[in-house]
Amino acid sequence: MLKKWSICIGLLSLIILLTACSSRGGQQGIVITADDIPQETQKEEIIAAINQTANNEIDDIIEANFPLMDTVNGETNDAEIYATQQFELEELASVFMEAIEPEKVSDIEDNQQILIYPDHFITLRESDEDQDVVMIEVADDEFVRRNYSPNFLSTYFSIRLLESMLGADNWGSRQSGGYTGMGGTPGRGNTTFRGGGPGAGK
Repeated sequence: MLKKWSICIGLLSLIILLTACSSRGGQQGIVITADDIPQETQKEEIIAAINQTANNEIDDIIEANFPLMDTVNGETNDAEIYATQQFELEELASVFMEAIEPEKVSDIEDNQQILIYPDHFITLRESDEDQDVVMIEVADDEFVRRNYSPNFLSTYFSIRLLESMLGADNWGSRQSGGYTGMGGTPGRGNTTFRGGGPGAGK
């Protein structure tokens, strides 16, 4: 009887541990510090450029104003990782929201926030290695459908909402694993850091 209880307790502990790992986004595979980021334009100039642009696509605005640091290779589409040390997370989220209003905005969880636009998920996260750096992941709907873990995203949004946004029935019932948001990578680009200023490498 004691042995049975020990096994049950052990299994329960394992389930709790795996759930915690999934909700945090899995492996923390992308490391960016301030030293990795090429010289940036000053904050005020970035804000002015974003406010004055006639472009109404959030991915294009990010590409034009922040250095591309890495590319994550998905099954069919790629996600792009940009970074900045000019903004704090909440401040940068506000800049993006004022420029183009997202359809949904998550709360901040574990120093991470997600903005959902019609065709893109924008994930903002403080770098684990350098709190002065905010990482910006740009992923389109197809990348999210194929590579994001439902367990990870359900930390920020309801599964029903996500399925509606992604146009995918029963997406939340698929097995989690693989890519789980910024940090869990199914594949990396050929170079770790592109650098070279805003939009470099594209």
